Amino acid sequence: MANFEAYQEYQRIEDFEEDSPPGEEDLLVHVPEGLKVLLILPCHTFLNCPVHIYHFHQKNGFACMMVTELFELVQFLFVVTFTTFLVNCVEYDVLFANRAVNHTGPGHNPLDRSKVTLPDAILPGQQCTQRIEENSWNIFLLIMAAIFWIYRLVKVICNVLSYWEIRQFYIKALKIKMDELCNFTWQEVQDRLISLQREQQMCIHKKELTELDIYHRILRFKNYMVAMINKSLLPVQLQLPLLGNVVFLTQGLKYNFELILFWGPGSLFQNKWNLHPKYKRSGNRLELAQQLSRVILLMGLANLLLCPFILVWQVLYAFFSYTEIIRREPGSLGARRWSLFGRLYLRHFNELDHELHGRLGRGYKPTSKYMNSFTSPLLTVLAKNIAFFSGSVLAVLIALTVYDEDVLTVQHILTAITVLGVVITITRSFIPDEHMVWCPEQLLQCMLAHIHYMPDHWRGNANKSETRDEVAQLFQYKAVFILEELLSPIVTPFILIFLLRNKSLEIIDFFRNFTVEVVGVGDICSFAQMDIRRHGNPTWMSEGQTEASVYQQAENGKTELSLMHFTIKNPRWQPPQESSVFISHLKEKVHHDAQGGPSTQLLLSEAPLCTSLQSNESATGPENLLVSVLAHPILTASGLQGRDHRFIPPSTAASAAASVLASLSTSQLAHTSRGRSHGLMPTSLNPESTMYRSDRTIIDSMTHSDSHVRSNALHSEFASAEMSLHAIYMHELHQQSSHPQRSSGQWQNPVPMRDLHSNTGGLGSSISMPTPVHLGGWKEEEEENEDDQEINSGSTPKQGTGSNC
Repeated sequence: MANFEAYQEYQRIEDFEEDSPPGEEDLLVHVPEGLKVLLILPCHTFLNCPVHIYHFHQKNGFACMMVTELFELVQFLFVVTFTTFLVNCVEYDVLFANRAVNHTGPGHNPLDRSKVTLPDAILPGQQCTQRIEENSWNIFLLIMAAIFWIYRLVKVICNVLSYWEIRQFYIKALKIKMDELCNFTWQEVQDRLISLQREQQMCIHKKELTELDIYHRILRFKNYMVAMINKSLLPVQLQLPLLGNVVFLTQGLKYNFELILFWGPGSLFQNKWNLHPKYKRSGNRLELAQQLSRVILLMGLANLLLCPFILVWQVLYAFFSYTEIIRREPGSLGARRWSLFGRLYLRHFNELDHELHGRLGRGYKPTSKYMNSFTSPLLTVLAKNIAFFSGSVLAVLIALTVYDEDVLTVQHILTAITVLGVVITITRSFIPDEHMVWCPEQLLQCMLAHIHYMPDHWRGNANKSETRDEVAQLFQYKAVFILEELLSPIVTPFILIFLLRNKSLEIIDFFRNFTVEVVGVGDICSFAQMDIRRHGNPTWMSEGQTEASVYQQAENGKTELSLMHFTIKNPRWQPPQESSVFISHLKEKVHHDAQGGPSTQLLLSEAPLCTSLQSNESATGPENLLVSVLAHPILTASGLQGRDHRFIPPSTAASAAASVLASLSTSQLAHTSRGRSHGLMPTSLNPESTMYRSDRTIIDSMTHSDSHVRSNALHSEFASAEMSLHAIYMHELHQQSSHPQRSSGQWQNPVPMRDLHSNTGGLGSSISMPTPVHLGGWKEEEEENEDDQEINSGSTPKQGTGSNC
């Protein structure tokens, strides 16, 4: 009963049979006289308004959304029409000069009578139509395409009406003009929405909307997907012969998961906000599991039946989309992207799409550098020789072409030049930079600062291929992404029929055990409440605060990190009692560790590497803070002398992060976070101290802004940097709790300082050697001795000088 009052809005679900959220069956949205655009809508209709409002903002308004929808229709029509034309209306024997064409007539030059023109290869309209009509398979496919296109057209028309209502809501209710929409951040739109509810009482049943209410409505189904990936419920990890553990999650497979679970025929939800009442009772769980198994089987058979059509469409769409890009930039296939599985695995509970995109975007560069730090010596040798042979042949062909352009008329010469160019581009991507030295452990920690999640067994194993393969599951090649999407129509039916069906009972239990009803919001995933007591993990600073069993707790600190992320992104949000206790406990821990850690002034100005990074005008203030925390443990481990010629005492990333977080609480947060009702970090630092004044000067200079837009951008950057520091700090504490015998400083491997002085990149990710070295990083013995004398004649043992530090 003690926790009942704190969570009075988060009740356990009961048996409801209504279509509307409980208690809102007859309620209406109250509309003031001036807001005619809203009309009189049932309150349950207002439940989906935040979803449409958010998407309207992220897609840049009515005009952009409508143009996008129309061009999708045109694009589909073009692909179908153009493909039909290529198959039935082109005479390829004439086009490839397999059949001679003789132009006769007074208007033709005798020299050009045998020359093939484009109209010669195109059949007349009547003959083309006859070919199409004679092929029943073409007729069937065109009818299927027409039905789908008409369905899309009707959906677009309905969307137009919906978009127009949202547009009027923005203009009249939120007082935001369409030409100014791009100047508003989502936080500002959300604040206006909350204020509007407070002033106008659009939804009578709930007096005030909170930030968490809005996030729950927007991310209702996505939070379920994140939780199911976190609990390894969905069968996306496959054990295949020869390939081992393979993660397979494509857009088509994800669409089928959502169709089965959330909004398709026979799904678990009876509408967009309520789980069907029968799934809330435990008495008939076996019967419901069999029913869900039948639905999955039917969906799998439907996918199997439609497989040829979907496969043809996927191939055509990929061909039209990527062929020109591959021809122009062959190396684009070697670029990496965050996989769909990675986006769900790394996503916080209650993290909006633009927040996730920005966070993973900041983590793209360090993750790419980490993946590029793995090279195969054998593959490098092969790539160099293949590039040499291909380049030699290409050079001769180019020289002949320059000498006489008629060489291009020789059959397949142009094709050979193109193919050789592609081969050279691809092989060069496998040849590493000879003048770069990589530190996998440091790169992995830089990556962790942005992605926030990392399995425990990665620590200390960053240089192993097993770790790289697991990171590759989150950060895949674009070529792998395209291949998986092409294989998706074939693989998806078998995953549904043979794997997902076996999970039917677990899925039924999951939705029954982890669904709660929130007044004015509907049914949501209980993990999205970020309830430390119910879903906390004892090894993530929740010990003594959580009652969760192993089945109930979120994995990898998802609950704790999600709570911190949401609190930082929404400073005005008032967390529930258990969450406030967790934040207070973290506050005390940070304050304690900050007292024994390095000062922020030292982190930002004393260390030579941090000073060089701070002088980089392209780097932002928040980035400098993060760089300092990540670089400081390496500097102290290397025996670096401070400006007063005293050695800097060794420290860990946890103590360095705690120091910066404590300073942020007294300076940057007070200066930039207007209206914050609760502080994450202690505010007891003495404002009259030298350290505080220095830190305040540094922070103030970082947050100086001449425009409202730039100020908002800096505030967002500081919030992201603060969350990155929390991620590093909480992972360090988790390791200390899980492996007390392992020293917290084991994460950082000592690195010779000569490898650090030249690093001017982001987050200490790659280290450029000031002098050229041979492949493999060998240096002359005399040079090594000179470097040792420059740093310290008797300091830490010297590391190897290979390509990995």
